[in-house]
Amino acid sequence: MAAVNGVGISWPTKLTKTTPKRGFSPSIRMTAASVDENKKTFTLQKSQEAFTKAKELMPGGVNSPVRAFKSVGGQPIIIDSVKGSHMRDIDGNEYIDYVGSWGPAIIGHADDEVLAALAETMKKGTSFGAPCLLENTLAEMVISAVPSIEMVRFVNSGTEACMGVLRLARAFTGRNKIIKFEGCYHGHADAFLVKAGSGVATLGLPDSPGVPKAATIDTLTAPYNDISAIESLFKEHKGEIAAVILEPVVGNAGYIQPNLDFLAAIRKITKENDALLIFDEVMTGFRLAYGGAQEYFGITPDLTTLGKIIGGGLPVGAYGGRRDIMEMVAPAGPMYQAGTLSGNPLAMTAGIHTLKRLQKPGTYEYLDKITGELTQGILDAGKKTGHAMCGGYIRGMFGFFFAEGPVNNFSDAKKSDTEKFGRFYRGMLEEGVYFAPSQFEAGFTSLAHNPEDIQRTVAAAEKVLKQI
Repeated sequence: MAAVNGVGISWPTKLTKTTPKRGFSPSIRMTAASVDENKKTFTLQKSQEAFTKAKELMPGGVNSPVRAFKSVGGQPIIIDSVKGSHMRDIDGNEYIDYVGSWGPAIIGHADDEVLAALAETMKKGTSFGAPCLLENTLAEMVISAVPSIEMVRFVNSGTEACMGVLRLARAFTGRNKIIKFEGCYHGHADAFLVKAGSGVATLGLPDSPGVPKAATIDTLTAPYNDISAIESLFKEHKGEIAAVILEPVVGNAGYIQPNLDFLAAIRKITKENDALLIFDEVMTGFRLAYGGAQEYFGITPDLTTLGKIIGGGLPVGAYGGRRDIMEMVAPAGPMYQAGTLSGNPLAMTAGIHTLKRLQKPGTYEYLDKITGELTQGILDAGKKTGHAMCGGYIRGMFGFFFAEGPVNNFSDAKKSDTEKFGRFYRGMLEEGVYFAPSQFEAGFTSLAHNPEDIQRTVAAAEKVLKQI
């Protein structure tokens, strides 16, 4: 394994990982965990019936495309309940969950302390449409944690946060052009649906119909981890670029880490050209470190978007950054943005109590430990069974590809054997393990995952990999 300055590089059948803190051992004793041979027969009859009905009621039967299992095949599962690191579908099948509601469930699903706090808050009401004290509390926690944030605006989703931050960057700089990276997903706003990741990549869709050319004419794209491409764009569009926006660790084209010095180079280039650097930390915020990827890598952007974890499982988003930039946001300044449910007391409560848990000593060391054992175990199983695989992790975020690797950008990711991933995915479902239903999505661990979960998952992976 290669690692420099604590950042790993993806190599074939090897693990990309972080360097643990001195004196901390990331090992879990991996006993010969066997997959339960006496488990009940796996059936999705009720899920099939419910999904058939859902397709008559909602486009594709879902409210977010990747949930339809288009890229992995098979029957989408309909979830009935979640608790800790596990989820149960309406057929009674139980799964170890590595999606975590796509990232928010970092302390585990349906945490007792969070639920109790929500119950108390609900006694006062669910939404005020007016300021509440809880907004101050969560804002103070976010500002104290995230290096780039001096002021913050809460919204209701990551997409909304990215829409707001884009408008703000253009307003502050007086420029229109932005640079995004191929495969990075920043929500479904028109300007971002250019070579996007997440569900767009999962479904193999072209840039979405309904997006007018005028909406994307100022969106420039470059391959992730390609510094020379960024330099060329700034040279070609000198004085026109408002901002560069990126996922500091890509999670929407599969899991892809930045190469050494990539983030530092982007920071340097943006400063030299009076452009803003925006980190989309909707996934990585409070997951790679308490201060997010910017704390982990030591690179401070001008603006940051957040979501997922800061709402503790309730709908939320936020954008924040330097005070002089944020003071352009209405009503302090002329850049307009508003939201009916922004800062609602339930999302604020769940976020506050989730962040309190993450402040406890050993949180990120534990995530590093279990995620490392999980990822290495899966890659070792792939090597043992003769499959070309590569992957990596940082703290509570991981991913793997059915490819020789290394995977440094979306073009590399698309070389993966997605058909094989689909077979692996369906096999793991039958073994009681739930990964994201796409090769092009990262996975997430939580504080609720325990060594038994990891052992069972690795044993199941080896069993399925032998079969495919």
